[in-house]
Amino acid sequence: MALILVEREFEEPVTFEEVQALEAASGDCFALRSIDFLHSYFSADRKKMICVYEAADAESVREANRLASLPFSRVWAATKITP
Repeated sequence: MALILVEREFEEPVTFEEVQALEAASGDCFALRSIDFLHSYFSADRKKMICVYEAADAESVREANRLASLPFSRVWAATKITP
């Protein structure tokens, strides 16, 4: 499994619960592709968000987000580097 990051941008500030509710409503899109949510980071103004997933590849995460109608700017595979 790969570590996949999803960048999201919002015109108005949002809460994690609002985004989580959207994702939960379309969880099948993620479950069918064996995508696991790990955690998220919000900008201080709550207009930008990074969501971290574990999945087979970035394209499956892109596709799940599109089908779930979740907004995203970029989706990319990452490597975790720990000092």
